[in-house]
Amino acid sequence: MADEPTAPDQQSPAGAPAEQAAVDRRWRLMASAAVGIFVVVGAVIGFVLIPAGQRENAHLSMGSAMRRAAGLEAGSPAQAQPAAATNAFPVSQISWDPAIMKHLAGSNTDRGEKLAGEVCATCHGDKGLSQTATIPSLAGQTSYAIYKQLHDYRSGARVNDQMTGVAKALAVEDLASIAAFYAAAGAQYAAIGSRDLSGEPEIIKLVWEGDTRRRIPACMSCHTNGVGGPIETPALLGQNREYMVAQLNAYADKSRKNDVYGRMRDIAHRLTPEEREKLARYLQGTL
Repeated sequence: MADEPTAPDQQSPAGAPAEQAAVDRRWRLMASAAVGIFVVVGAVIGFVLIPAGQRENAHLSMGSAMRRAAGLEAGSPAQAQPAAATNAFPVSQISWDPAIMKHLAGSNTDRGEKLAGEVCATCHGDKGLSQTATIPSLAGQTSYAIYKQLHDYRSGARVNDQMTGVAKALAVEDLASIAAFYAAAGAQYAAIGSRDLSGEPEIIKLVWEGDTRRRIPACMSCHTNGVGGPIETPALLGQNREYMVAQLNAYADKSRKNDVYGRMRDIAHRLTPEEREKLARYLQGTL
């Protein structure tokens, strides 16, 4: 039997590699073109169309709006950018250095009593018991709490038409003497022992436990003497309700800014207006 012819080997056509390379080039060109189109369209939208729509609100020329959008000129094409004319100012310049701590601890209460009688007693009382609802009582406060507020009035960190003038007219040492006098004179009037406190359960919880869900700490974790909070923190029990409401609202709308690290602005902003009113009523208590 004659041998059958052997089938030739299966081989790719010689032109196949060249054709594949051509296809790859076409895909790369198409991908590059697509990316280029996206870049151009994005640039036109971001640097031409959007600034064109915004420039009239800022009273800008088209060129200025495009330069602002590209980051080549200061400002935003969305709105006018007036030059800032104000200087940064710290909310509180209080410094608890060793000298002032020593002064507060051993200050001349005789001089403090004399100065308090001349400039403070009419509003705050001889022993720091205010009879005016909008003026705070100083009784029961530490010298640090009183001094901090006086110093902030003096530096301008806290503003009040009457208190600013009083504090600026006195030397820092005089402010410390007044603070030490009122802290000593009003110590016997610490309010917690002589006030009846009553309020709604949720308000009592805010005062003594806080609200972790809203990141509100308990008022009494700081605002009573001897609990280990910041030394400048005022005691609140027995304080005048109207005064407390006014200060909580001022913190909430940030018109008062002399709280260190913005603690009270943050807390007051998380409270509702109704809660601020009820907290003040509860903390004042009744005699």
